[in-house]
Amino acid sequence: MERVCFTLKIKEELLDDYLAAHQVWPEMLEAITEAGIKNYSLFVNRRASSIIGYFEAENPQESLEKLGKTEINKKWQTKFAKYFVSGSGDMKESGLEWMQQYFYIA
Repeated sequence: MERVCFTLKIKEELLDDYLAAHQVWPEMLEAITEAGIKNYSLFVNRRASSIIGYFEAENPQESLEKLGKTEINKKWQTKFAKYFVSGSGDMKESGLEWMQQYFYIA
């Protein structure tokens, strides 16, 4: 299982709106799970107006590709694109920044 972390920049003036709107649809939760993504967490850094995400998957790239092909993900990305500096929150297509793990203790 690989651990993955990323940051995603939210438009500063829309951060509170984004957080209020981010109620994950049951269909999206199902698609995330079916794509093999587990232990998915999101954190907000209000000072930087950014989201920090973490998840685990056997093959993160395959999981993202599978999720990206679903209709529910396409609807989700369309709904939330206005909040992202890059214009997209899609983890494969956007300008999100992948973090490199340098320490881990279980």
